[in-house]
Amino acid sequence: MGEVLSLEEQGESAREFIEGLIEELGLEAAVSLRVVDSETVEVVVEGQELGILVGRGGATLGALQELARTVVQSRTTGPTERILVDVAGYRAKRSEALQRFTRQVADEVLSSGSEQALEPMLAPDRKVVHDAVTDIEGVETRSEGEEPRRFVIISPVGAPLDSSSDTDD
Repeated sequence: MGEVLSLEEQGESAREFIEGLIEELGLEAAVSLRVVDSETVEVVVEGQELGILVGRGGATLGALQELARTVVQSRTTGPTERILVDVAGYRAKRSEALQRFTRQVADEVLSSGSEQALEPMLAPDRKVVHDAVTDIEGVETRSEGEEPRRFVIISPVGAPLDSSSDTDD
């Protein structure tokens, strides 16, 4: 354990870790740090041919983010702030695609009157779906299942809820 690190110092520690990993993998990329808000920093990786850092459905990117967070936790005695990692704008592209998909499914639910279960997804993706549905009148969401198979159900407003569901994603 080290000393208490500020938000910027935590971000810099995460950036250094990601930069070292990229170098070890023999990839070429620019790694920068962006303060998102008073509790969040984002390590931004830009370059060509970085798909290996994203992985299928962002799984590798999620693991990379967890590793960066773990490295920062090992270097500070204070609380760890929220540390995000993005590669080649993947998170924004994924969010936009999920929002479009969610609107399509919501339209189908409104037309049919029947709920639809989506495929299991990571918590950040479930949050995008929940947030997108809040702007669509007549439908609502809930999450069901256990990690790593947790999924979202989009249903008409007022449909019966399963007692094991929630929207805490």
